[in-house]
Amino acid sequence: MTFISFGNTLVIMNRTEALTLLKEHVKTESLLHHCISTAAVMKGLAAELGEDTEQWELIGILHDIDFEEINEDMSLHGVRGAEILRKSGVSADIADAVRKHNHMLFGGTYTEKVDICLQTADSISGLIIACAKVKGGCVSDVAVKSVVKKYKTPSFAAGCDRNRIASTDSLVAREKMYEIAIREICAVKDELGLS
Repeated sequence: MTFISFGNTLVIMNRTEALTLLKEHVKTESLLHHCISTAAVMKGLAAELGEDTEQWELIGILHDIDFEEINEDMSLHGVRGAEILRKSGVSADIADAVRKHNHMLFGGTYTEKVDICLQTADSISGLIIACAKVKGGCVSDVAVKSVVKKYKTPSFAAGCDRNRIASTDSLVAREKMYEIAIREICAVKDELGLS
């Protein structure tokens, strides 16, 4: 569980509460699914790296909380999200990770594991879901070999930034990262409308 503060009071935020907060600001099903799948990958990477799985999952859930409200204005993205989170009492660690994840504002300055992994999770989640859609929506049928092949095809899921996917190469072997991402997205497949 992750603590959030309201004044001098510490409150615990869990996954359900993070999703409730996200849904107050995000209405588009595809964006909700993106946040859930990114969170799943973040949770798996945190476990692999010995980090706080619950906190990293919350960061993944909340990372695009502002996207609809700012009309996809990348000069505001993340910064506005952090403001929303701070006003909601979410911890500074989570709010700061959300603020910094906008690679168009902060790209190339990532040194913390959580920030590096969020770059990867944000893009690999989309690539894996695109691979699942090719398989009729069956993420369970996505293999590491398929992801490796599709990664090398820039026109496939072109919005999934290959450089951001490669961000974690110094932390986790690429194929291991794919394995983690597939496994964790499979764990939330029902929430994503996948089989």
